[in-house]
Amino acid sequence: MINSATLPSVQGFPQAPPVAITVPGQGTPPPATEVVRAPAPARPPEPKIQFDPQKLHENLKEAIAQLNKQLSDSGRTLGIRMDDVLNTPVVTVKSAKTGEVIRQIPSEAVIKAAHTIEQLKGLLVDELS
Repeated sequence: MINSATLPSVQGFPQAPPVAITVPGQGTPPPATEVVRAPAPARPPEPKIQFDPQKLHENLKEAIAQLNKQLSDSGRTLGIRMDDVLNTPVVTVKSAKTGEVIRQIPSEAVIKAAHTIEQLKGLLVDELS
């Protein structure tokens, strides 16, 4: 162990306060330090998501009805309806002069195919039970 009090002083510089230096393997080891950990932050409560598919479906139908009313009031030929089997909106663009469907999203072929698949799923479930 080296004690700074035993070191010679240098002229012009003030004497440093005494400091004890421990060399590994010699003298006493430094006292063990205790690690204090901060408590973990409290987790905010998990949000409870309440989902009512029936209410969502009703809200969507109301929104579609409002959109159709606004579009008809403006003289545009865009229609939005809800397909009850697929539970999905169907958008149709019609000619203002003839009323002919110019475009439908999803197309009529896709809707028919999806309806057929839904019917087949119903038959398959009935046969398995």
